[in-house]
Amino acid sequence: MNDTDTPRCASTSGREPSRREFLGTAAATAATLALAVPSASWGAEPDRKVRLGLIGCGGRGAWIAELFRRHGGYQIVGAADYFKDRVDAFGQTFAVPPERRFTGLAGYARLLECDLDAVAVISPPCFHPEQAAAAVAQGRHVYLAKPIAVDVPGCQRIAAGGKAATDRKLVFLVDFQTRAQPFYQEAMKRVHEGAIGGVTFGEARYHCEALGVQAPPGTAEARLRNWVFEIALSGDIITEQNIHSIDVMNWAMQVPPIQAAGSGGRKVRTNVGDCWDHFALVFQYPEGVGVTFSSKQYRDGGRDVGIAVDVFGTKGRLQTVYGGRVMIAGENSYAGGATGNIYEEGAVKNIAEFHRCVTQGIVDNPTVAPSVQSNLITIMGRTAAYEKRVVTWEETLRSTAVLDPKLDGLKG
Repeated sequence: MNDTDTPRCASTSGREPSRREFLGTAAATAATLALAVPSASWGAEPDRKVRLGLIGCGGRGAWIAELFRRHGGYQIVGAADYFKDRVDAFGQTFAVPPERRFTGLAGYARLLECDLDAVAVISPPCFHPEQAAAAVAQGRHVYLAKPIAVDVPGCQRIAAGGKAATDRKLVFLVDFQTRAQPFYQEAMKRVHEGAIGGVTFGEARYHCEALGVQAPPGTAEARLRNWVFEIALSGDIITEQNIHSIDVMNWAMQVPPIQAAGSGGRKVRTNVGDCWDHFALVFQYPEGVGVTFSSKQYRDGGRDVGIAVDVFGTKGRLQTVYGGRVMIAGENSYAGGATGNIYEEGAVKNIAEFHRCVTQGIVDNPTVAPSVQSNLITIMGRTAAYEKRVVTWEETLRSTAVLDPKLDGLKG
């Protein structure tokens, strides 16, 4: 989806924006950043707009920047992207002067040196831990696209960054659209209160058609433009895109799975990258509750069911479709409703919530922990499928494996 934050095969109508495409970096931000102080309180300047910088100026970044502008409480004052054509196009659209447009792997670090209150990190997931940590160290509030990371150490770094943000009185918000949607919120509240009784089993899926290739493969920069097809840059489709359905599954279940087993592969898409094009897994939860998960990212001639999660219980059933209907059937039914343009509406609500928290000093940052947990679940499932064995939650938490983005040949 993309963080890639778009669910690409949501059952909604209209044009989906292309995914954010950027290259941020793993350049060292170091000791001097740790000495930076947070932005001034809004108490003395209640009408001042939040000065915002964008990291990642591709399709998703430009699209969400327009939502920040439309809100009215932000001023976009700087931008960074690996690619000059993208940051220049962004700068022209949002009136960012050339001297505050930054390129290359270290462009994000130069952006953070500008007079900013906050940054929106809309870059490929592999760069999120470094860029978010640098922003917090520099005293900037962070609006972070999902997924938060591509490996377990990256997830742990985001968790630490969220805690550091709270300690420094900074806002750190992870942008999941479903968790901001009222029908999802009410349905989950009722499930947690026992509306469907004891959970017996569940089904989660993310079925999508093929994604478009952004540049002819074969060069280092083409690999970055096609980052959604690269495991080390995106985390593979189960982390980068399928996390939307897995997060809803995790939200309903309230606790992480005990273990995962499954398979998958790369049988249709053979022309670009190394990401798989399908996964099939079973997540085992406490008390013998199993949840099946399937995903695909190719055209098969059938009718795709999009992003959906069903949870079955002894008294009823939760049904959710991203962009479709969310409801509860059974003894304690809840009619719910259509989630419609959830992709945009969810982002709009999160942008408004981010502004409220920044300007009112609300720094409990509740989106971080569930986002980290859902991301870790995708990695557990990915590992189980890759290695064709049972992988436990405890093993996942202990993992030190790092995906190497292999950035040789790219400018700093």
